[in-house]
Amino acid sequence: MDKQIENNFRYHKPDADRPGRYNEIRDKCKELAYLIDGVCLDSREKSIAMTKLEEAMFWANAGIARN
Repeated sequence: MDKQIENNFRYHKPDADRPGRYNEIRDKCKELAYLIDGVCLDSREKSIAMTKLEEAMFWANAGIARN
């Protein structure tokens, strides 16, 4: 567990490949956000979907950074 904690809570300097992968994730999440915004009525469920999409983007980016 110590190794995982150390990895999760340290700075991960981006290498040459990471910014492109971050952008790819961000672009696809933004595309989905626009789809959700266009097909769902304003509601609690839509707000939660948008929040979870942001969380998914952040976790995906953490997956890129940490591994």
